Amino acid sequence: MIICHCQNISDHDINAAVDWMRASDDKTIITPGKVYRALGKAAECGGCMPLFLSTMRTNDNHKVPMQLRNLKTATTQEEPHERRQESN
Repeated sequence: MIICHCQNISDHDINAAVDWMRASDDKTIITPGKVYRALGKAAECGGCMPLFLSTMRTNDNHKVPMQLRNLKTATTQEEPHERRQESN
């Protein structure tokens, strides 16, 4: 099925790009921009983006690798930033 009419990208093309990226780097975060670049193309109008994202998300290789999940909760607690006192 054609997903992006401007660039003639099919669901097969998207899945092949996602699979290739995951196979070449198992820790990469796969984004639509990376998929377009992997296919040698660039987004034009953006009308396909909801369907493009949906197609990417259905691919099991698109998921964020386990070692990269929950990194925000694993970071150390920093000192709160110094704030200016509010005047009345």
